[in-house]
Parts: sequence; structure tokens; C-alpha cells
Amino acid sequence: MSGTILEVENLSVDIPVAAGMLHPVRGIGFSVSRGETLCIVGESGCGKSLTSLAVMGLLPKTARRSADRMEFLGRDIRSLREREMARLRGGSMSMIFQEPMTSLNPSYTIGNQLAEVYLRHVEQSRAAARDRAVFLLEKVGISSAASRLGQYPHQLSGGQRQRVMIAMALMCGPELIIADEPTTALDVTIQAQILHLLAELQREFRMGMILITHDLGIVARVADKVQVMYAGKTVEEGPCETVFDAPMHPYTQGLLRCIPIPGRTQRGERLGSVPGIVPNLVGELSGCMFRNRCDYASDACAGMRDEPTRMGDGHAYTCLRAPEEISGEPQAAETP
Repeated sequence: MSGTILEVENLSVDIPVAAGMLHPVRGIGFSVSRGETLCIVGESGCGKSLTSLAVMGLLPKTARRSADRMEFLGRDIRSLREREMARLRGGSMSMIFQEPMTSLNPSYTIGNQLAEVYLRHVEQSRAAARDRAVFLLEKVGISSAASRLGQYPHQLSGGQRQRVMIAMALMCGPELIIADEPTTALDVTIQAQILHLLAELQREFRMGMILITHDLGIVARVADKVQVMYAGKTVEEGPCETVFDAPMHPYTQGLLRCIPIPGRTQRGERLGSVPGIVPNLVGELSGCMFRNRCDYASDACAGMRDEPTRMGDGHAYTCLRAPEEISGEPQAAETP
């Protein structure tokens, strides 16, 4: 407990829409410790980003957040007023958003935007904020950092803008960083550089990190723990190596079959896929939401409860299939 930064239990998000009540996040729970990386993975629309926005208190005004427990550094953040939550955001917890071009204000220089974060949360001079900005821009690998402070976002490349966003997230020395698909808009080479940078900075500053992604290849390289989400719920969770070596939920297995394996996947060989689409999450929901896409579904899946099967060592999955029915199945992915 002493090293735990964030604890979340039974987090749900409900959003009223024209057709009824949308349930994009349904009973999610997780914890993050100092120096630990939790990866939340799943296809688009499964609730990953809304989970992070719920933690940060950045949900749309019409959204309703509920949780049995949401503690950050031992402090209950469910009852914080907006002004109190604003002191935490950008200070003790920071977020790196998906698209840096839309996250950075095109009307202000990089230096002004970095300094604003520091001056809002730390009682220091503008000169101190500038020095901190230069230090962190250098730390994230931007050359001629001092001269970059006078530039505008459009004058930087996509990779440089993402590095600026990382520097901005680090300005106040946060305990927790939430990175919401931080490499989505970048090419493969820059993706690798950004991931390596995040891992190095996390080790250096001993931060907790939640990395949200749909790319299991990224997860395999950086995660300590993995949480697989489908239709707003956790369907499997556990240590990264365990989940990759012995995936228990059919959805996790399907995702892993989509990944080419160096040395095993032949050129031109057809990769696996998960057929079908994510179900509608409006209105009353019951049973396993993956049953219409699952090769192992039975009539019982329509009435199953969301009680996870726990395997030990933190590994758990939500499926009617018993461990002995799954063990021994050939796996299609390996932890690099």
C-alpha cells in the first residue's frame, strides 16, 4: 500500500443520449504503484479513454461518474470540488493526449504553454519556469531547447510536438502520468523513440504510468500489468508476461492472434482477426457482451454474471470457460 499511487474500484460512467442511457465504462477497477506501468488495451470504443478522463475529472458535463473507491495518494478524489481537482491536474497527475496538434494551442508559443503549467501549480518566477522548460525539453530529446521556446506548434514536427507534450506533463514533477495512445499519429520509428523515452523518464522520476493503447505490440514492450477492456468492462487482467504467455479470455486470444510474430509469421501469411463489431452499450445490458463474436459462446453466456475467475498472481478473466478447458491451447503471440 505504501507505494500505491492510484486505486480505483467499480468505476462506471453513464452518459444520457437520445436513445437512452449509454454505459461506456462499467465497473472498472485497477491500481497503479510508484514506478509501475499499467496498460489498458482494447479496440476503439471499449471505454479506455473515458476511463482515463474519469480519473482526471475531465468527462463531458452530461456524463455521470460513480465509483466505490477512487483514491489518489490516499486522498478520495470522488468528492473533490473542481477547484481542488484542478490543483491535482497538471501538478500531481498529468495526461498526455492522443493528438499533440490539437492539445497544444496554436496561438501561443511552446515556451508560454510550458510556463503556464508551472506557474499555475508552483510558486516560482517566470524565469524559473523558463529554466524548467528548457531542462525538460532537453530531457525529452529536443535540440536547441532554448530557441524552441519561441516557436509555435505548427513549426514543429509531429514527433517534436509529442515530446513537448511529454515535457509539459513533467513540468511539475507528477506522481502519475496517463498517456492516452501517445503514439497513434506517429510513424513507426518515432513511435519507438517516444515509447523508449517514456520508459526512461518513468524510471528516472519513479512515476506511475497508465498507458492506453490498442496496440498489444506496444504493451508487450513497456507494461508491468495489463488490463484488457471490452464493451466497457475488464475481461482479463494480470502481469504482462502472464497474460501474453497464457491468455484466458477468448477476446484476449483474438487480439494476440492479430499480431505478427518475428521469426514465426511468414511473409504473406494471413493474420488472425476478431470478427464482428462492438455491441451497442445503450440501455439494459446483461450477460457476456462478447458472446456474439466468440467461437466458444453457449446459451449460458447470455445470463452469465461478471464474476472473474482468479488464477493467482493477480491474473483474472471473466468467462464461463474453466481454466482446464483453455490451458494447452496454442498461443499466437509471445512477449518480445
